[in-house]
Amino acid sequence: MAAAGATTDEVSGLTVEAVEQRRREGRTNAYEPDTSRSIWSIVRANVFTLFNGIVGTCFLVLLLVGRWQDALFGIAALSNAVIGCVQEFRAKAALDRLALLGAPRARVRRDGAERELPPQEIVIDDLLVLRAGDQIAADAVVVAARALQVDESMLTGESDAVDKHPGDEVLSGSIVVAGQGDTRVNRVGADAYANSFASEAKRFSLVASELRGSIDRVLKWVSWGIGPIGFLVLNAQIMVAGGWGEVFATDAWQQAIVNTIAALTAMIPLGLVLMTSIAFAVGAVKLASKQVLVNELPAVEGLARVDVICLDKTGTLTAGEIAFDAARPLEAAGSGWERVLGWYGAAPDANATARCLRDPYPEAAAPSPAATIPFSSARKWSAVAFGDDDAELGGTWVLGAPEMIFGDDAVDPSHPLGALVAELSSRGLRTLVLAHAEAPPIRAEIDSETLPEGIRPIAVVTFRELLRPDAAQTLSYFRAQDVGIRIISGDNPRTVAAIARELGIDAPEGFDARRLPEDDATLAEVLEEHHVFGRVTPEQKKRMVVALQSRGHTVAMTGDGVNDALAIKTADIGIAMNSGSPATKAVARLVLLDGRFSHLPDVVAEGRQVIANIERVSMLFLTKTAYATGLALLFGLLVMEFPFLPRQLSITDGLTIGIPAFFLALMANRRRYVPGFLRRSLSFAIPTGIVVAVTLTGYSLIAQRLGVAEDQLRTGSTIILAVVGIWILSILSRPLNAFKVLVIGAMFIALIGLFTLPLAREFFQLVDPGEAAAWALTGCAILAILAIEVVRLFHRRFVLRNL
Repeated sequence: MAAAGATTDEVSGLTVEAVEQRRREGRTNAYEPDTSRSIWSIVRANVFTLFNGIVGTCFLVLLLVGRWQDALFGIAALSNAVIGCVQEFRAKAALDRLALLGAPRARVRRDGAERELPPQEIVIDDLLVLRAGDQIAADAVVVAARALQVDESMLTGESDAVDKHPGDEVLSGSIVVAGQGDTRVNRVGADAYANSFASEAKRFSLVASELRGSIDRVLKWVSWGIGPIGFLVLNAQIMVAGGWGEVFATDAWQQAIVNTIAALTAMIPLGLVLMTSIAFAVGAVKLASKQVLVNELPAVEGLARVDVICLDKTGTLTAGEIAFDAARPLEAAGSGWERVLGWYGAAPDANATARCLRDPYPEAAAPSPAATIPFSSARKWSAVAFGDDDAELGGTWVLGAPEMIFGDDAVDPSHPLGALVAELSSRGLRTLVLAHAEAPPIRAEIDSETLPEGIRPIAVVTFRELLRPDAAQTLSYFRAQDVGIRIISGDNPRTVAAIARELGIDAPEGFDARRLPEDDATLAEVLEEHHVFGRVTPEQKKRMVVALQSRGHTVAMTGDGVNDALAIKTADIGIAMNSGSPATKAVARLVLLDGRFSHLPDVVAEGRQVIANIERVSMLFLTKTAYATGLALLFGLLVMEFPFLPRQLSITDGLTIGIPAFFLALMANRRRYVPGFLRRSLSFAIPTGIVVAVTLTGYSLIAQRLGVAEDQLRTGSTIILAVVGIWILSILSRPLNAFKVLVIGAMFIALIGLFTLPLAREFFQLVDPGEAAAWALTGCAILAILAIEVVRLFHRRFVLRNL
């Protein structure tokens, strides 16, 4: 029974010496889980990256050469790193708070005396004393039980309480709902079911995000391309400044380095990560006002990409409660049966089902019974006998599951009772039968808890699960959006299918998960064919999510119990009810704070807005990356001085990309999600970037032929880039409305202000480009705009036609 030389007395429990021995051996319930991810690993992953290394090096070099005015881009890089760390810190904090065991105290018997102590002080072989309302703090085996019933629904998904008898196992995290018992602890600490469950759920992962993944891919490409391109540009700038042998004899090397940094930092879409995070954050704030908590920002985007949503039944589609439906008297029914139902409802030890009878039968008073047999979930019936003083209630009355009282007759469609029970069960109703026997129970029947002789059915009583009022409407929305629906539950498949039909889902019958194949590929095929599943275990829920993902689906999983936690963690988007367990809410990406399904369409709409607007914004940033890369290559190969200072590029970055992108990213946009965000963005950005790069290179060649001074050439290039950039902004903002016109107009006015205000002109080193250069830059700008309109036409016709 116990290990290591000490035994557990099943009456008095462990001795003090035995407890101390186990403590010394470390066999206690103390559990210090490893943190899901270290703070250092998060900082390292977000700060010490190749991208940040390049930007940070450029920033420090500019400070060292005394050109702090050109180092403004460092603020954006710092913001990106901070936002990345904050996002992962939030996810880590949620996981570290994960706890399945909420019991503040546990009750044990040692040396014959009961005492309460913190759960972590329990040791292996301790005698754990359980009473109604207790949460079990460690895995244990029952050694003595008195009508002990345990609710394991949070662990297994089964909605009914389970009778526990000597020799049965009880699991940590489950709740005692009735009776009492003594149990011997057989697993503690990390080995206990609840803690091992938590350990798997605590594995760190970030929500899959197409936006974030695509942006990270672009950053990776740019980061690896910066090295060779940077050497090419630096060589060109050194050669322009006098060559490697002469440039370091003067201060010309400083300008060569500044020009190189201008080319390199222009290639990096610094604001795109920041703008995406801002869009996510604003979406999360808007959803919070609608009682939706976003645990991880990209989840706002994720639900808009979902094409299959898996739903737990109990506590998610249903409210987790039952209500009285009707009582249908049979031919044998006489008088008095309604009074008996009233007694069952008013009984002090009435269970949740019996209590539902109180409202429909409030006046049906009955005298004190002569004998009772309490309800047990093992035999699934209870009995009461009244004395002979009341002729109407004489004899024995039994209330319970029809098949447990009348056997095969209750499931035989040819029998009147069986036909009625089958018809009611097919509608998802929970059925009980009230039966009567003329003779009162004899003492032997009471002691052995057996049914009396001559029993006959009197009435069939039905109960229904309360559906969430907004469940049907929300499921209808998802069906209209071509989102596949899978209902998975630990309950009876027939019951689950009936609930599904009530919610408008075509489900002739539920699939019994006990028949699910072990092979993952075959499992995926079953999930494509069937939509409603019953008797599903927690591990099967996780396997089902993985199988759907293997077919290319983006899967959302909703639930509220611990039994849903692993599936919610595994799904692309996990959604928990606020009434759910702490573990489930900790691993979920979204939490419905008021438990209302009707908020999910709002989340989808917010996700669509984020995806559609960030796609538009990304085209601005990626166009900049494309033309900056093209400029670096062209000016490096042609050995020409780069036509911008870093601070001048800040003008175009701010007025044509950064500031307007902030407004565009937050506008209403309900366009449906279509895969291929990066392909669509690059198919516009790359040809447009080539047009801009060729235009600026052409202008520089013309300006040099005209003898334009270097500061005039830079000013002219800045004007061309700003004007063309605002035109690109207007293209990507179409169709235009009053708000978009206001934003674009404000950017144009700000551009004029920067070129006319003396202080701004001095800081950004802007001068009069000269009359000859003015004609050249005007012509180049017009040609660029016409070429970009052609690119837009092809992009709309051949790339966006499926949207």
